[in-house]
Amino acid sequence: MSLSNLDTVFVDVDDFCQTFLSAWEKHLISSGIKQRNKFSRLYVSEVMTIVIAFHQSGYRDFKTYSIHFVCRYLTTKFPELVSYTRMLKLMQCVLVLLCSYLTHREARPTGIAFVDSSKLQVCHNLLILRHQVFKGTAKR
Repeated sequence: MSLSNLDTVFVDVDDFCQTFLSAWEKHLISSGIKQRNKFSRLYVSEVMTIVIAFHQSGYRDFKTYSIHFVCRYLTTKFPELVSYTRMLKLMQCVLVLLCSYLTHREARPTGIAFVDSSKLQVCHNLLILRHQVFKGTAKR
């Protein structure tokens, strides 16, 4: 992902977060228990941008991406970077937002689908006759 493309993704994600978070907070139900709402040094949109950039990069795991790419080359774009372990916690916090953003950005279906045709073993072959959960429905 080029740096200009990173800027474009960040602007799009940030615009989405500003509109989505304000609407989302209106619909949240309070549990009545005071909860600590500690803010991170990184904004939600920055975390989401880093995650999206990771998935568009050629890196196989996030740790290598974070340490060898983000910390080396993106410190000017994200001056308040956090450690790898803190970033993992932040990624968990933005999961709902990220799924909503990706659903919002979904393009029209092209008719092309990927299907996993690997074997799915439900129960051991010796236990097939004793298995009663879907008796009459399940077949080989």
